[in-house]
Amino acid sequence: MTSLNELLNLSLEETTQEIIAEYIWIGGSGTDLRSKARTLPKPVSDPKLLPKWNYDGSSTGQAPGEDSEVILYPQAIFRDPFRRGNNILVICDAYTPQGVPIPTNKRAAAAEVFATKEVAEEETWYGLEQEYTLLQKEVKWPLGWPVGGYPGPQGPYYCGTGADKAWGRDIVNAHYKACLYAGIQISGINGEVMPGQWEFQVGPSKGIAAADQLWAARYILERITEIAGVVLSLDPKPIEGDWNGAGCHTNYSTKSMREEGGYEVIKKAIEKLGLRHREHIASYGEGNERRLTGKHETADMNTFSWGVANRGASVRVGRDTEKDGKGYFEDRRPASNMDPYVVTGMIAYTTILWSPEEQK
Repeated sequence: MTSLNELLNLSLEETTQEIIAEYIWIGGSGTDLRSKARTLPKPVSDPKLLPKWNYDGSSTGQAPGEDSEVILYPQAIFRDPFRRGNNILVICDAYTPQGVPIPTNKRAAAAEVFATKEVAEEETWYGLEQEYTLLQKEVKWPLGWPVGGYPGPQGPYYCGTGADKAWGRDIVNAHYKACLYAGIQISGINGEVMPGQWEFQVGPSKGIAAADQLWAARYILERITEIAGVVLSLDPKPIEGDWNGAGCHTNYSTKSMREEGGYEVIKKAIEKLGLRHREHIASYGEGNERRLTGKHETADMNTFSWGVANRGASVRVGRDTEKDGKGYFEDRRPASNMDPYVVTGMIAYTTILWSPEEQK
């Protein structure tokens, strides 16, 4: 008798050219991911060749019931690590039937920034460090922690090994390989300071592709934790007290920063970020005030600071960048639940397009 797993692993290529495309979009909360699948007549590698689709926005908190149709525009394609073969994952953004981006569509505004001549010429690169926490499904308490209790204090868990230090490694490694299979530029993983918390990095990736890839990686992680019966949390401070929070540190450079004399360009860019600190903090994720306290490798959210190799600053410059006189910097302020379209677009806008004269 055929098993469920055998049916799930059927190879479509043996009998048909048709493929399955999983359309993925961001839901009404701005952080939840939704998806549904459709059959396409043959393999597709260019999102421009994919058909638009629609969904019931009244069921995702994105449209009223009397006018509920929201249109999905395909924007990026990745190989599907779950169905495999020629099947694909499709990152989409959402519009009204009239072609207007809905309020939760932050990609459209970012795309406008990256399409400007000034930003395009600077060839912006991003490296996104996504921290996250794995929770026990029934009790919403970190994986490996005693229910209602706490493990030993922080210290042995960061990049730790052993059954008493690293919990959830199979999920993390499955996600790593699945992202590589999908074509995401995932560059590494590590255990974090708080036990049950992990990190993966996406990049260096160019422009808006970095944000597309991070959303795709988040979706894949949600699916893997679903299979494992574990809950994924992007809360920036999942456990109160003497425990590290979770961020999404954003590494950034422009062509001018990577060339000779780039360190001066970096310092001018950081100065501009400082002048717009309040605007950036307001857009860097919900609940970030619980994380950016000046403790646990963070800067106080009310004060902007930067320094070389300083993980307690708002912005950190690496020793190699200082030594070489060129390179990149790290914005340490974004929360783990930040929208990468907002953050990448905002950093590019502030450092390249914005002038301090606009603040006067």
